[in-house]
Amino acid sequence: MKRIIVIALLLAIAAASAWWYRQHARAPAELALYGNIDFRQVTLAFNGNGPVAEVLVEEGEQVKQGQVIARLDTSRILPQIDQAMAQVDAQQASLARLKNGTRPEEIAQARANLVAAEAEAANARLQFERQSSLVPRAAASQQTLDNARSAAAVADAKVVATRKALDLLVAGTRIEEIQGADAQLRAAEAQAAFLRAQLADTDLRAPVDAVVRSRLIEPGEMASPTRAAFSLVTISPKWVRAYISEAQLGHIRPGMKAEVRVDSLPGRAIPGWIGFISSVAEFTPKTVQTEELRTSLVFEVRVFVDDPDNVLRLGMPATVRPHLDDAPQKAGG
Repeated sequence: MKRIIVIALLLAIAAASAWWYRQHARAPAELALYGNIDFRQVTLAFNGNGPVAEVLVEEGEQVKQGQVIARLDTSRILPQIDQAMAQVDAQQASLARLKNGTRPEEIAQARANLVAAEAEAANARLQFERQSSLVPRAAASQQTLDNARSAAAVADAKVVATRKALDLLVAGTRIEEIQGADAQLRAAEAQAAFLRAQLADTDLRAPVDAVVRSRLIEPGEMASPTRAAFSLVTISPKWVRAYISEAQLGHIRPGMKAEVRVDSLPGRAIPGWIGFISSVAEFTPKTVQTEELRTSLVFEVRVFVDDPDNVLRLGMPATVRPHLDDAPQKAGG
């Protein structure tokens, strides 16, 4: 009987020990991840070509979104814009003239021209008739008669032309002429807009709030879309790019709070949270100092941090300690 009791106690102790080991293996009291501070980098280039006129920021300077940080020379583009705007004004005036149609004064003048042409034609016909009656009596030469005939024909043709000109003025502008003038105006406006866009491209602006990491161009140098002018690093978000082994992966989850420490700020814990866990394993990068073998397969983890004082710098080694007993608070950064 005693032997059975002893055996039962030993089994109970073994079961309790196994349970305790499994619980502590699943939930270690503390987990440390090692990595480096990382944040987004932006490489900027001018959208146009030309000599650089001004570089307005220095390396290490903080810039705001939309701030002009460099300019190209504008001495060539400004006269082209003036020319394009003058062409727009001319096309607008032409279109307005066609839409407004003929003025009453122009129609009255055309009618007066027709009356004058008809009177001139009547006089030419009288001259021709007079010369025709004189030729048989040898009072006028055949050349004089021919000249009178030609003058009468010219006068009649002038009447026809003047009458048609009056008819056109009365009928007004054809719709096709208005459409053509409108198309020319739109073409001129498009050219002016294109040149204004080129002028805007002479200003290089910061796309986000950032810090100038590298200044890669100087005044007088030729800029182009294929040549980088600046390298910027964003102020927010910042994160620690760390790595965790497969055995420890089950202890963390997105949104879990964490504290981040760097060597340059001893005794200070920077709050953060796990915002990303890779779904693909990779080999540990050489830049990461871990207690595991460098050839181990690990998973990338991004621990986002709050850094309102902007004390963290790109590439700083950092140690991350997740709050293993904490529920998720955030799910990204």
